[in-house]
Amino acid sequence: MVNKEEFLDEIGDNHIATTAQNPVRSDAFEIGDDEKIELIKKDVENILLTLGMDLTDDSMKGTPNRVAKMFVKELFGGLNPGKKPNASTFENNYKYGEMLVEKNITLYSTCEHHLLPIIGRAHVAYISNGRVVGLSKMNRIVEYFAKRPQVQERLTMQIVQELQQVLNTQDVACVIDAKHLCVNSRGIKDIESSTVTSEFGGKFKEEATRREFLDYIKFDTKF
Repeated sequence: MVNKEEFLDEIGDNHIATTAQNPVRSDAFEIGDDEKIELIKKDVENILLTLGMDLTDDSMKGTPNRVAKMFVKELFGGLNPGKKPNASTFENNYKYGEMLVEKNITLYSTCEHHLLPIIGRAHVAYISNGRVVGLSKMNRIVEYFAKRPQVQERLTMQIVQELQQVLNTQDVACVIDAKHLCVNSRGIKDIESSTVTSEFGGKFKEEATRREFLDYIKFDTKF
């Protein structure tokens, strides 16, 4: 008989997800950030005490509060829809009709299976359908969806879907190349490997357009 814990670990390593949306409960925002911090603080304190840490030590006594604030305000702040960036668009007055690429967007996220960091780069592109978006907004969209417990495949899809909605075009693409510390620092402990995911919409499904995008970001992998 398969051990349940081993089975769940195997599922996590294979990045199985049940939905393209993050699994957030409907009552997730019935309590405010301050209350969440207090609740998480107690949980972190209990974890550290269970591990045998001395929380009276000067170095450790503030750790539960620091971790709780980091979870709510920073690492998982993207779960809160109120923090979604306002990606205003503008008329494409220059009539620029070629591909626009924003590459090497620094990405920090957290693996939802082990709560360990995902660190890498996102490369995003679109072809205007009459509207354009500020360049920094593309970075902010990446950051917003990254700041939550994530699966890289889902993150890639969410970035594309959001820009498709904002720009009212299907012609959006995203490639993410990232290291997962759940692979690099535990389990197989392969410090060299990284994970690549891609999502191509509209014209980017055509080989020539997709190849142009990959050439811009100097990415040699064939999809």
